[in-house]
Amino acid sequence: MRNDKHLAIQLRQKGKSYNYICKELNIPKSTVSGWLSDLKWSQEIKNNLTKKALYIAKKRLLLINKERTEKWRKWRQQFKEEAIAEFPKLKNNNLFVAGIMLYWAEGDNSEKSRVVRLTNTDPRMIKLFINFTQKICRVPKNEIKMTLILYPDLNDNTCKNYWSSFLDIPLEQFYKTQFIKGRHPTKRLVNGICMIKIGGSGLKEKIITWINLLSESYNGIKS
Repeated sequence: MRNDKHLAIQLRQKGKSYNYICKELNIPKSTVSGWLSDLKWSQEIKNNLTKKALYIAKKRLLLINKERTEKWRKWRQQFKEEAIAEFPKLKNNNLFVAGIMLYWAEGDNSEKSRVVRLTNTDPRMIKLFINFTQKICRVPKNEIKMTLILYPDLNDNTCKNYWSSFLDIPLEQFYKTQFIKGRHPTKRLVNGICMIKIGGSGLKEKIITWINLLSESYNGIKS
C-alpha cells in the first residue's frame, strides 16, 4: 500500500489538479481519484479549476478569433489594393467593363463568400464572363468550374454536352447537376441554367472593388 496519500492531500489543498498530482508523485489517476473524490473540499477545488480552465480556454479562443479576423482583413486588403492599382489601366477596356457590369447585375455580390459565382440561361453571357476571367483576371482555364441547374424534363448529358461545347470547358470541370423540383415539372429552358464558379485567389475581392470603383467613376457615388 502506498504511503504518500498525505502528500497528495497536501498538493490538493494547494489547489493542484489530479493531473499535476499524478505527475508529481508518479501515481495512477485512479488512485488519486480514490483518495480525493469523496472529499467535499476537494470537489470545490475541482469546480474552481474547471471554471479557471474554461476562462482560459475562452480567452484563448477569443485571441485565436481575433488573429484570424485580422489575417482575413489583411488578406482582403492585399487584393483590394491590387485591384485599385490595376483599375486605371483597365477602366477603358471594353471586356473589363462588360465583365464587371455583368457580374454586378448577375453575379453573387456577397462579401461573405470567397467564391465568384454567376448564373444565367444565356450561354453568350456565360461565355463573355469566362473570357473576362481568363483575359482580364488571368484565371487558368482548369480553375473554372461549372454547375447546371435543370428542370426534370431536361436531359443531364445533353445539356452538359451543349454547355461544354459552347463554352469550351471540359466535362470534367462540371460539378454534379442540380435538379429543380417543384409544382411545375416542365419549363421551357432548352439548355437549363448554367452557373460558373471560381474560388480562392482573392478574385472575388478584386471584382467587388472594381464594381465600386466603376460605380464611382460613372456615377460619382462612393460605395
